[in-house]
Amino acid sequence: MAGEKLILLAEKVVFWPAKKALFVADFHLGKAASFRRAGIPLPSGTTTENVERLGRAIDKTRASRVVFLGDFLHSREGRAASTFGRFGEWRNARRGLELTLVRGNHDKKAGDPPDAWGVRCVEAGESLGPFILNHEPGASRGGYALAGHIHPAVRLSADGEKSLRLPCFWFGSRFGVLPAFGAFTGSAEVLPRKGDQVFVIAEKEVLQVA
Repeated sequence: MAGEKLILLAEKVVFWPAKKALFVADFHLGKAASFRRAGIPLPSGTTTENVERLGRAIDKTRASRVVFLGDFLHSREGRAASTFGRFGEWRNARRGLELTLVRGNHDKKAGDPPDAWGVRCVEAGESLGPFILNHEPGASRGGYALAGHIHPAVRLSADGEKSLRLPCFWFGSRFGVLPAFGAFTGSAEVLPRKGDQVFVIAEKEVLQVA
């Protein structure tokens, strides 16, 4: 894309080798805690699972920076001590890692991450090489846009088989959309146009289907 090689990982991230950068969309830290505070029972441990999966992607690629494409935090109600404590421990163990957050719609309500985490927070439209860093999908002037927000998925079916809805990476001619990284985020089926490239995540594999 945009003359650059991008590697898609089953951890639901995109790796850009030239800059040793990982792109992550819709982390939604604290979502389970938000639901529990609202009286909706959800299992604990999602923060640990999320940070461990992110850590695996970093170790696998040896990335030196992570760019969160919006909705890093889910809500103000999700800023639970246990949730923030777990991510803070993870961050302290990876102090050399550069973290950037493109503020999404949830971040604007939840507030920025704690200063101690050392996350550089920017607005949508920031450029990084040939890429424009956004949260909401759409073409942008000046480069190829990367975004999240819609939690894309596609439905696959075969004759006589039950259909499957799988999270996907969706790349059009002018912008690409990453799957939601966080747990309990849900998904929305997308309808790719002719010429778009779509890659689904099937367990531990990334498979191109269009």
